[in-house]
Order: sequence, then C-alpha cells, then structure tokens
Amino acid sequence: MMHNQQFTIKGMDCPDCARTVERGVARLAGVKTCHLNFTTEQLHVTGDVDPETVIARVRELGYEAQPTTSAVSEAPPSFLRFMLSIRETKRALIGFLLVLPGIVLHEILGWEAWWIDALALGGLALVGPSIAHHAWRVLRTNRELSIDALMTIAAIGAIVIGAYVEAGLVMVLYAIGEALEGYTANHARHTIRSLLELTPPTATLITPDGEQVTAVENLHPGDRIIVRPGERVPVDGTITAGSSFVNQAPITGESRLVERSVGDEVFAGTMNGEGSIEVIVTRPAAESTVARMIHLVQEAQERRAPIQRFVDRFARIYTPLVVLLAAIVALVPPLFFGQPFWNPDPNTFGWFYRGLALLVVACPCALVISTPVSIVSALSTAARHGVLIKGGAYLEALARVQTIAIDKTGTLTTGKPAVVTLRTVGCIKPEAPLGHCTACNELLALAGAVERRSEHPLAYAIVNAANTCGLTLPSAAEVRTLVGQGVRGIVNGTEVFIGSHRTFDQVMTHDEWHCLAAHRDSQLGRTPVMVGVDGQYRGTITVADTIRAESRSAIARLRDQGLRIVMLTGDETATAERIAAELGVDDVRAGLLPADKAQTVQALRQTNGVVAMVGDGINDAPALATADVGIAISARAGGTTQAMETADITLLSGDLHQLPFAIALSRQTLRTIATNVAFSIGIKLFFIGLVLAGLGTMWMAVLADVGASLLVTLNGMRLLRFRAKLPVAYDQAA
Repeated sequence: MMHNQQFTIKGMDCPDCARTVERGVARLAGVKTCHLNFTTEQLHVTGDVDPETVIARVRELGYEAQPTTSAVSEAPPSFLRFMLSIRETKRALIGFLLVLPGIVLHEILGWEAWWIDALALGGLALVGPSIAHHAWRVLRTNRELSIDALMTIAAIGAIVIGAYVEAGLVMVLYAIGEALEGYTANHARHTIRSLLELTPPTATLITPDGEQVTAVENLHPGDRIIVRPGERVPVDGTITAGSSFVNQAPITGESRLVERSVGDEVFAGTMNGEGSIEVIVTRPAAESTVARMIHLVQEAQERRAPIQRFVDRFARIYTPLVVLLAAIVALVPPLFFGQPFWNPDPNTFGWFYRGLALLVVACPCALVISTPVSIVSALSTAARHGVLIKGGAYLEALARVQTIAIDKTGTLTTGKPAVVTLRTVGCIKPEAPLGHCTACNELLALAGAVERRSEHPLAYAIVNAANTCGLTLPSAAEVRTLVGQGVRGIVNGTEVFIGSHRTFDQVMTHDEWHCLAAHRDSQLGRTPVMVGVDGQYRGTITVADTIRAESRSAIARLRDQGLRIVMLTGDETATAERIAAELGVDDVRAGLLPADKAQTVQALRQTNGVVAMVGDGINDAPALATADVGIAISARAGGTTQAMETADITLLSGDLHQLPFAIALSRQTLRTIATNVAFSIGIKLFFIGLVLAGLGTMWMAVLADVGASLLVTLNGMRLLRFRAKLPVAYDQAA
C-alpha cells in the first residue's frame, strides 16, 4: 500500500547532509520516492514503509527525525547559545581553543614544540571520532564517500606524515565550519517560520454567557469574536459590528491603512486600528489566508530552479572528480617524474601531502549552499511584500521575462463600472467633476433613488456615485424594469425613466449636443445612461470601467525595466486603444475571447522570448497556463483561493506595483546566485592552484572553505533586506 509520509529532519548543516539522508532513506525496502529539502527540513517519503524504519535509518546516518505535525516558530538562538546547546559544537569550541596555539605559533611563526603538537592532537581527539564515525555510517549505508570521509582521510594522512598540527587543524576547523553553517541555516529557516508569529495564539470568543478567551485552533466558521484596538486579527472573517482602519501590510504588502466596516472581510495576521470590531469566523485557523500563504511558500522551496538543479548535479560529480585528481596528484609525480612522495623537509610539501590538501579542497559546501539560501531569502522577501512565488523555477523564469501580457478588465482597470461624467440640461459646467453642480446632483439623486431598487451592475455604479457625493436619496415607489428598455419609478410625485441612448432615440426627444456626446461616449467604450423626468429629457450619466490608480506608474516602471507591455482585452479596438494610450502600453490586442488570449500569448512566446501573463486567475486561466510565468492579481487583498492555487505567482494586494518589485527581486536573485557560484568555484580553483604549486596547506583550505560558505550564505541572506526603487507609497510597505 502506498503511503505519503512527512518527517522533520534535524541536525543538517548544509545541502550535502540533505542528500546523504535522502539517499540513505531511498535505499530502504518499500520506499518509492524520497525527497528532502534542506531549507525546510522536510523529508517526503512515499511507499509502503513503516515510519519507525525511516526514523531509524535517519538516526543511523547521524541525524534526528520525527513525523511532521505542525510548523512551530521558534526564535533562533544566539550564536553562543547555539554552539553550547549541542555536544558536538561544544567540543568543537574547546578543540578550537586547543589548536589556536598551533595556528599562531606553528603555522604563522614556525615554532616547533611537543606541547603544540599535543594540544592539536587533543583537539583532534575531541572532534575527530564523531566525524569519522559519521563518515563510516554513510559509507556503510549509502556506499559513498561523504565530506566527513574526505576530512577523515586527510587527517589520518597528516598524522602518517607527522603533520600533527595540520591534522588537528583540519578536523577542528571543519567542525567549526559545519557548526557555523548550521547556525546560519537555522536563521534562514526561521525567516519562513516567523510568518506564523503574525497570528495571535488566542482569540476573544463571544458566547451567550459573555466573552471567553480561547485558542484560535478551537474557532469554527460561524463563531463570533471581538477584536479590540491594537490587537491582531486571529482568523479570517467578516465584520458584523463596528468599524476600524486595518493594517494589512503583513499579508498584502500595502503601506496604507484600509478602512473596514460591517460586511467587509478581514484577514488573520492583520493589525486592527483604533476601533473595536466584531467578526464572524469564515475559515478555521488552519485554512486562513496567512496559513495558506505559509504553506505555499514552504511548498515553493521544494520546486528547485534550473540553476539550482544544475549546481546540485555539478556538486555530485565535482567531489568524485577531485578525489580522483587527488590520487593522481599524490601518485603520478613520484612514480613517473621522480618527485618526492613524502615531505622532504619542513618547508617543502611532498606530493602525498598535496594530494591530501586536494581532498580538503574538495569540500563543496560553499558551492551547494550558494543557491538555495538565495532562493529561500528571495521567496521570503517576496512573501513579506504580498507576492507569492511558487518556487525557484518561477523566480528564475520571471527574471528572464522580456514581454508581459496584461489583461485589461480587472487588472489594469478596476473591473467595476463607475460614473465618470454627468451632463444635465441647463448645467453651467458641462462634464464638471462629480458633486460640483447642483443640477447634476439633483439628476444623480433622482437616478440613484430609482436604481437603488435595481440589481443591474450599472445601477450599483450610480448609487455608489450618489453616496460618494454625500447625497441623500429620496424614496422611490412603483419601480419596475422594462425589459430591453430601462427602469421606471415614481420619486416625490414625479416619474423618472432611465434607459439607454438607443431607447431614448425612440421614446424621448433630447438635444443634439447631448446626442453627439452620447455617441462619442459609446465609441470610447463608455456606457451613456439617459434620464427623463415626467416625459422630458433631463440629462446623461456616463458609466465606464475606470483605470486603477497605480496602473500608469506601474506600467511606466515595467517599461523602465526594459519590458515590452502588451494589453489583452475582449473590448473593441477603439476602446482598447484609448485605454492603452492613457496607460502607455506598447501593443494592444483587442476583441479577444479567453481562448484567443491563450493563442496570443503562445504567438508572443514564439516572437518575443520569455512571456509572463498577468490576469485575474479565473477567466484568464488558459492564457496564464500558456505563458512561461502565470501571474494572478486580485483586487481584493488576499486574492481568491483559486488564484493562489493555480497561478505561478500571486499578487495578494492587487497593487500592480508589486509586479515591478517582483521582477526587480528576481533579477537581483539571479545576480546574487551567479556571484555566489562564481566565488565558490573561483576560491576552489585558486586553492587547487596553490596546492599544486606547493604553497597551500590543508588548514588554509579548510579555513577558506568555511569562509566561503559563510560569505555566500550572508550574501544570499542580503536578499531578505531587498528593496526596489518603487513609488514612495508602495516602497514604505516593508
């Protein structure tokens, strides 16, 4: 029977440790597939195998395993506390104190003394047995040489030739380096787990007997809770009483406070402002927006970028090749060229020693850790800014995007009709801004009174405009919809009729200027709604889909990044070109059905390189799936569940400024990875050259590898503080 099991693995210092565990577990009988992600410490096993068997194999390899239940966020300890919390690291600290005189007095000043050798051997005795034991367990279980085995062979060889200080230095510095890598890896992992701290552990539940503090895990949909000023919202829900301003930056990256009142949705992890609100729970804590966000980001770390897979494959063949090279270096010059095998004098290295030094140089820690730490840091930074990237593969693809296809409705525009102009007979300020003309306000109030009883989308636009202008809507009676014509009602004893321009051409006379203006609106993709009172034409209310406030600046930023912008829409060409001209996009494809959008994206991929598609994640699904990178954007903070689960990347707040931010982050990530890989390989080649020239020592090679591992880790973690040059309103979100 096939089972899917998940375990949390502890004790790993670098990605090579993860591969050791992965290969060891894969050898168990009944295991079908096995994958261990170093950054998340999660081991996924499928097959017919007992969990205790898996745990026993992991322990046999020198690590700890336990079934994964739930993620727990623990603050990373200080470096000293981390080093003192594990027996091996405590021994490594003591060993370092013992070999320190050898580094200063023997290796630097050239002193010779028996007590220096004795201290170095003491340090070796403290850390060497555990490293050798681990090497033996890996060799016995996986039938392969690990990095521990290379260090053990090098240390034994150093003892054979009498280089006692070198032997102690190699083992102790290697142990210290492993501990340092473990410490930095622990901090990198905490970046994701710290997202869990966004939600409080308890909530105030409203019961028939009063208020009761309960754990968030005990809340169920339908429960009512109260969130007081300054408290974090514990679960997703809908406000049933009260109003407040909510800080949604931890979830969506929005810098501004968002007003929330009765009927509005609030999300777990957001911070309530000065008002007290009552909320009805809509999702359990485990299914909240922030919980899904954490789950998706953790899953993203399992999807390796092509460059990461290349580094992993290279590292697998890299170590055996260097081992073979070390054997050739140790044997060929003495056998065929009469060179010294042993060290002929204290100041000259024989070829056996140089071969041992090459074994030390073979340690690939800096190389294999150079990529994943950068990917994890970038994914974490993106999540904190409200951008969910579902894996390193999509992060890398985003960095290579040359063309962005963007859906118009609901993406570049609000997707909701709104009143844009008012024209009233006798108005002294034609097409003035809303609320600046008494006659226009009277027209809007009459229309709003009737449309308030209608369910048509345009009706909502008219009512919302009246509310925005602060108008008091009178009562309407005898409201009825006339199919194919409009809506009619009685307001304050007068009959109000609202219909299309075509209907008014047939039933009610209106002046030529208003008629021409309505024609012009129609040509521009707007909808003119005419209003008559007691059989006389009174005016026109023009409704249209409006451009998002941030669309222009976001498009400008994308073009500054060297990207070609193509707008896709089902609108007619004239409407599409008008909006495109306002936004400054490069190309327009109009009159497209969903299937046509997918074909257009495919054509763009063939002629414009890597293409990203930006849409709402639902009706644009075919195009999103066709693009190299599908990006879902939602006007509602948190997006839809479907968008989050189907898109490669999701912009949670609906702010298009998140798109240039994500692209800038992805490009910086690839530059960081390239720098790390080049540095890691370069430092290896440099020390290989030193060793072959007889100028490099084993302890210097270990020290260089430790330093390189720390440098590439710290360089990758710099992405945690990445900030793109964006408009001030968005850049303050971090």
